[in-house]
Amino acid sequence: MTSNTESMQSEEISNWKSKLGALGPGILMASAAVGGSHLIASTQSGAIYGWQLAIIIILANLFKYPFFRFGAQYTLDSGNTLLEGYRQKGQFYLWIFTILNIFASVINTAAVGLLCAVILSFILPFSVPMPILSTIVLGISLTLLLLGKYRVLDSVSKLIMISLTLATVAAVVIAMSRGAVAPADYVSATPWNLGALAFIVALMGWMPAPIEISAVNSMWVVAKRRLAKVSYRDGLFDFNVGYIGTAILALVFLALGALVQHGSGVEVEKVGGRYIAQLINMYAVTIGEWSRLLIAFIAFSCMFGTTITVIDGYSRCNVEAIRLILKKQETRQGFLNLSMLFTTIAGLVVLFFFNNALAPMLQFAMIASFVSTPIFATLNLLLVLKGEHKISKGLYWLSIVGLIYLTAFALLFIVQQLGLLG
Repeated sequence: MTSNTESMQSEEISNWKSKLGALGPGILMASAAVGGSHLIASTQSGAIYGWQLAIIIILANLFKYPFFRFGAQYTLDSGNTLLEGYRQKGQFYLWIFTILNIFASVINTAAVGLLCAVILSFILPFSVPMPILSTIVLGISLTLLLLGKYRVLDSVSKLIMISLTLATVAAVVIAMSRGAVAPADYVSATPWNLGALAFIVALMGWMPAPIEISAVNSMWVVAKRRLAKVSYRDGLFDFNVGYIGTAILALVFLALGALVQHGSGVEVEKVGGRYIAQLINMYAVTIGEWSRLLIAFIAFSCMFGTTITVIDGYSRCNVEAIRLILKKQETRQGFLNLSMLFTTIAGLVVLFFFNNALAPMLQFAMIASFVSTPIFATLNLLLVLKGEHKISKGLYWLSIVGLIYLTAFALLFIVQQLGLLG
């Protein structure tokens, strides 16, 4: 645990150089977030409903912000991970987190590995069977992590996010210069009915990321502090850069869908892999054939960064959670390597044997993430009510309003699924 003296000393040297040096965990979080939620859900929202769901994306990012911030804040303040905080609140919460996290790690690894392979198939000049491409993508990701550990993950994620941001903004500027493809008299479908509730809930479930990523981020904060001194203020700066960046990119991806696909007359595919293929083709036709590789690069960078961070982050949390449950003092690097290997192999098993059911499983994971959000949001809030850097009144009330909003949507969806609403 970081002492108050060390914290004060690190606060005194906080400047732009130290802030830039602290960048890492927040960028990793952004890499994990900018995947299915942005490339698929956000863009599909724009393609199907135009700009109507922009308010939902804004509110989801706004109301989840305190709870993601509390994860980083708790770790920066106490030196403990969120999982250690959960254990202090009760073993029951730690068990629930562990079960959900293991499930999510397998499903999410399979999903992002498949999507990354689909995008890669549009870049390669020759045809490769999808199972082999998926194995290559997950194998390279695992190798990078096993050989380079956190330093490679830190560096690669920064490069990916910079490239992704520049390429995405460029694509939006090009699309805006050409104008929206929807005719002036086009009537958009409305999302404001119960029939679209599952789509909206899935969108919010991974917007900007599953709530358990807050625990993953706290693990990365601890790993970063082992490499360099990071003050409380600089650590929050890193978090804000990553989180706010993902929120802006979510709206940028929605803009891409709204400008390029919405009202084009082509039915939007709902399956992730097929939608990416359609997205790349639509951009090539609308903007120009030269843009095909640009869009493919955006998508591949996004999903490859997500693949790396998903394998690393979820594996770290699984190992740490099991360590805390078994009450062990320390976990060796070998156990983390085994956990990453297990996550990768389990993801490949899902790909090889349950490929056809992956899309509904992914939607289920997104919805389950949203339904569980109020639980973990409450836990994160309880962990920062005390301490040297306890939350301000503004953040406290934002978190209360956010809890009401997220809980109300979750209950509405559950009630609908029980058949109590039409």
